[in-house]
Amino acid sequence: MSVLFTTSSLYVSILMKRRGTGIARDKIASWYIYKILQMKGNSVRYYLLIAAIILSVIKGYSQGKTPKYANEFLTLGVGARGFGMSKAQVAVTNDVTSAYWNPAGLSGMQEKYQFSLMHAELFAGIAKYDYLGFSMKIDSMSALGISLIRFGIDDIPDTRFLYDANGAINYDNIRFFSAADYALLLSYSRKMGFLPGLSLGANFKVIYRNVGSFAKAWGFGLDAGGKYIIKGWKFGVMLRDITGTFTAWYHNTDEIKDIYAQTGNIIPETSLEITLPRLIIGAGKRFVIKNDWGIQPAIDLIMTFDGKRNVLLKSQTISIEPVFGLETDFRQLAFLRLGVGNVQQVKNFDASTYTEFQPTFGLGIRLKQVDVDYALTDLGNQSDALYSHIFSISVRLDK
Repeated sequence: MSVLFTTSSLYVSILMKRRGTGIARDKIASWYIYKILQMKGNSVRYYLLIAAIILSVIKGYSQGKTPKYANEFLTLGVGARGFGMSKAQVAVTNDVTSAYWNPAGLSGMQEKYQFSLMHAELFAGIAKYDYLGFSMKIDSMSALGISLIRFGIDDIPDTRFLYDANGAINYDNIRFFSAADYALLLSYSRKMGFLPGLSLGANFKVIYRNVGSFAKAWGFGLDAGGKYIIKGWKFGVMLRDITGTFTAWYHNTDEIKDIYAQTGNIIPETSLEITLPRLIIGAGKRFVIKNDWGIQPAIDLIMTFDGKRNVLLKSQTISIEPVFGLETDFRQLAFLRLGVGNVQQVKNFDASTYTEFQPTFGLGIRLKQVDVDYALTDLGNQSDALYSHIFSISVRLDK
């Protein structure tokens, strides 16, 4: 009997290969920025020079070998409200989940403390996605937040020991492992007294990733956000991974070298991933209808700088993905949410293409100090993406 296909080898091959990140270019750019920051004065030319260097680094990344989809689990979102509105949250978020969507929104909390829990069965239950958040107001001007995110695929079979010493199949020898990604976000937000309606915020995030005992990685990064409210209109901007988030992988080659040799794969080495910056801008406003009813449309434009992606607006340097969300409410106690996003071109077997999109749907109810929310992605199985159910609960406390 031929050697069985090794499931664990497939997962490890997909999840663990991390090659070519242009580290030398990073060091050179960092050295130039360091030297510029040592210059005295605040002349405009210095800031223009810094901006030019940063943009050139981003352009170099997009044309180099930097992994385009590093740490993609941090783009999924948190909270059923955000999922129900197709992630159009940068401008309209003002609760504990703001720590993820736009930390500037934390200072808009009405209560002293907020807690939030979310559990999601993504891709028809294949992956588990969990979120825990806590935020508190320091004073009338500022707030803190802490968030923990886990995305994982559990119970992956490891069939390396399927055959016993006699060459016979023994299913009792199958082991199981998890491939999981974790992120810890520490957030701060403050209202700017010099301009009413303006808030700024930032995240410091720590990333830990592991593929069973085969590999693990640690990473660090920064986000920055801003929010401005004027005459009921809300505008937001979010800079994710503003400095580039670096994630270093360490591989336990003793665990996998035999199976890699048998399957002809290259044994991975210790390597570095760089998550490139992305810019998100958004806008929204709540309109009151007959006192009891409200409706809040929102739009976000997600911009990436790592080359052409399969999104609605794209070029060789920048890609822009628009997402639209709509929230209707009755006395801000019951909520109905809809969204549209993930617009893509899909190729048929005959090389023709068609456009698909992913609709979302959500419900929410507020019971005194508790919010319960639900979201369904890919409503009606409109796109090729698998549906996902998301549940979240939030608690608001004034004392």
